[in-house]
Amino acid sequence: MAAPHGPRRGGRGGARRDPAGGAGPERRARLQQRFPQGRRHLRVRAEAEKGEFHRIIGYAELKGTCRDQRIQLLALRRTPQESHHDWNKDGQLRKVLSTCKERENSMTLNTSFLRNVFLYKCLFALTFWNHVSLSVEDELFTSVSNNFQEDVSNKKITSLPLLYTKSYQSEANVDWIVIQNTTESLSLSEITNHNVKKLITLLSNFRQGSRLTNLTLTNVSVDWKNLMEIFQTVWHSSVEYFNANNVTQLSDVESYDFDYSGTSMKALTMKKIIITDMYFTQDHLYKIFANMKITDMTIADSEMIHMLCPSSKSPFRYLNFLKNDLTDFLFQKCDNLLQLETLILQKNKFESLRKVSFMTSGMKSLKYLDMSNNLLRHDGADVPCQWAESLTELDLSSNQLVDAVFECLPVNVKKLSLQNNQISNVPSGVAELKSLEELNLASNRLADLPGCSGFTSLQFLNVEMNSILTPSADFFQSCPRVRELQAGHNPFKCSCELQAFIRLERRSGGKLFGWPAAYVCEYPEGLRGTELKDFHLSLLACNTTLLLVTALLLTLLLVAAVAFLCIYLDVPWYVRMTWQWTQTKRRAWHNPPGDQGAMLQFHAFISYSERDSLWVKNELIPNLERGEGCVQLCQHERNFIPGKSIVENIINCIEKSYKSIFVLSPNFVQSEWCHYELYFAHHKLFSENSNSLILILLEPIPPYLIPARYHKLKALMAKRTYMEWPKERSKRALFWANLRAAININLPKADENLYDETDQESF
Repeated sequence: MAAPHGPRRGGRGGARRDPAGGAGPERRARLQQRFPQGRRHLRVRAEAEKGEFHRIIGYAELKGTCRDQRIQLLALRRTPQESHHDWNKDGQLRKVLSTCKERENSMTLNTSFLRNVFLYKCLFALTFWNHVSLSVEDELFTSVSNNFQEDVSNKKITSLPLLYTKSYQSEANVDWIVIQNTTESLSLSEITNHNVKKLITLLSNFRQGSRLTNLTLTNVSVDWKNLMEIFQTVWHSSVEYFNANNVTQLSDVESYDFDYSGTSMKALTMKKIIITDMYFTQDHLYKIFANMKITDMTIADSEMIHMLCPSSKSPFRYLNFLKNDLTDFLFQKCDNLLQLETLILQKNKFESLRKVSFMTSGMKSLKYLDMSNNLLRHDGADVPCQWAESLTELDLSSNQLVDAVFECLPVNVKKLSLQNNQISNVPSGVAELKSLEELNLASNRLADLPGCSGFTSLQFLNVEMNSILTPSADFFQSCPRVRELQAGHNPFKCSCELQAFIRLERRSGGKLFGWPAAYVCEYPEGLRGTELKDFHLSLLACNTTLLLVTALLLTLLLVAAVAFLCIYLDVPWYVRMTWQWTQTKRRAWHNPPGDQGAMLQFHAFISYSERDSLWVKNELIPNLERGEGCVQLCQHERNFIPGKSIVENIINCIEKSYKSIFVLSPNFVQSEWCHYELYFAHHKLFSENSNSLILILLEPIPPYLIPARYHKLKALMAKRTYMEWPKERSKRALFWANLRAAININLPKADENLYDETDQESF
């Protein structure tokens, strides 16, 4: 293969070797075998091409321009002596394609058929030119090197790797696929044992100093020895970044003496590597890669179960072992990774966080460690964790860590991710992470926002998708340096406790990330889906102290009002009287029937004050009980039964009397017992719906003398007709006649006999 950098100079020598080997004379001999008729053979082939080209196109637009250009191009390449005089005509081949494509776009008839045929013939011309170019490349480079500087020639032949690759593939029937081929990048696919030797031969041409720096091999299925030869060849080439994807090793893994000297490689990336040999010595495989003197290495998605510690001080700065089967035994007691800065062990099978910390203790330059998506646990241990002091970024997300993880964290960490674990609380006073600036606790089991007692430098906190119902409103007070809080997508309970957090957002000045869309009520069910910014409660409903004070004041006011009304209306007295009346009724119901006697025994019961007793005894009783139609009166002095309470006697006398006569005077309203008698008589008035009250106004009563509790007396005097005792004697006869008429009723004889007996008992 021709070198991609044009003619060589100086000590390299003038002789050049083709892919099959051999110097100048040998090459000329081979060219004579390939083209026995020399230039005449080339001329005949060119003329044949011209005729075929002319017969296929056949249109005026293409027949003139494209044909002339192609004939001119073929004539240009007849001999190397003619070609090297004008180096700029090397671009005529691409001009043919460009001009032909422009002419093709102007065709209006049989577009589809002519396009396919035309492109095919253009590609044929390209292939033909490659054969001519390959045949005369040695002479071309030799002659051009005398007239052009090296940097200029390099610019002019930047397309030679592409032409050479296609030529090589066409001649040798190479069945790999070229995915990308530029001056600096080469990407090949479908590498097998059938074509691996030719690939190695091809890669051998890209020695150090070549412009090829990026190589990608995809779908490689070769034996172990061939695979190692590929790596060895690339190791000594100009390739700096080598990628191998979907590699299958077909034979047994054997020991290989890898030469690590002299390499340009900086980074190696291998993905989906399959080792078919199930029983092999691990050193034969892993030491090849562990001892590579490169800065970056990635082995991903390859089911790798182990990796050896480098045998000497390693220049590794970046290691990525994503999605393998590595365990806690990786890099234990390894002191040769002193320059390692980034270590990615995501999606492996690590279980002990403490052993992971021991693994990093010898990595003095480690800054970033990714241990996410493993099986890490830490339940607390007597042996403390030992992390690299240089570690500043740690990713422990998607593991099985609980609250005890805060006992095993690097003290100088600045960015810590504990997302998707089983943490329910951040214990205070356990972890003193004074350098921590970013903390990710999303998708855990937190019930409240964590405090910052151990995170004095915390600036970013993520607690999304936890179990926080009512976050603390004093978070920003305990964490004054926090600039952003992500607390959305939690099952918020919209209650009074949440009002303080909502007010916190208004005062924080946009520190809540995702507000308001990510902050939605989950409870109660009636408010589900309501954004927190739209949830409002009154100050009274959410301030417990204010609510209690208000309720207490209202209760006091109510009690005061009730007490005032009770005092003003004498409610306690009425309650007491009601209780007395109820007790009397209850005893009457439990007495034998013979003890009750007839219900009506008297015509009237007299209620009066002791100060008015002279008038009752000298005027009222004599005038009603004597003479015609005598009236039987019930007087407490003679008819109350000894042994019973006064209230009970009053009730019995009122119930056994047809009427109740009340002698009203200023003395009456001053008597407590008169009030009792009036109350019970009024109660009988309403309970029996009878007209049994007779009011006699002995002396006028000024309204101011009537107590407030005598509202019933006021009502009776206002609504009922009362009899006023006349001062003139001439009117008294009419008074007595009216009074007799008001109480006139015929009592049964049984009542009279009972009255006599009762009267005799009283006396």
